[in-house]
Amino acid sequence: MFCIKRFCFVMTIVSAAPLTELEKAVNHLIDVFHKYSNTSSNLIETPSNFADFYAYAFRYSLTEEKPESTDIETICQLLDTVMGSTFRPQVDYFVEYLKIQKDYKVINMDQWMGFYRFCNEVISFPDMSEYSPGLAWPLVLNNFVEWIREKQA
Repeated sequence: MFCIKRFCFVMTIVSAAPLTELEKAVNHLIDVFHKYSNTSSNLIETPSNFADFYAYAFRYSLTEEKPESTDIETICQLLDTVMGSTFRPQVDYFVEYLKIQKDYKVINMDQWMGFYRFCNEVISFPDMSEYSPGLAWPLVLNNFVEWIREKQA
């Protein structure tokens, strides 16, 4: 479980204060991980390892005040940092949607992991021909797809 004390300790170690500095620190840690991994492949980029890393990034963003969800501003920064290089169009659209929508002030783990699943399963982005709302997506993603379709019409 995330706590402020641990966060402050880690941020002191990596010399990161604002989110932009945190982004640099995370990218540096990923680079170090790749450099010193035991195999020639980038372990964090394998699907199962990346899913674990993606879930960890969300858990790491939790606070004592909100132990089950993270505010939209933090989520937008986190998405850009963690998934921006792999799923740039999806992240850009989702961040834009999150910033203008009025229904959600926070994102929970189910919604966070749902977006990861969405990026991996909806290959036809942004036309959404493979998207089926009946596949138990979190409501925020159904609303996101509806917003994209309206935007494209």
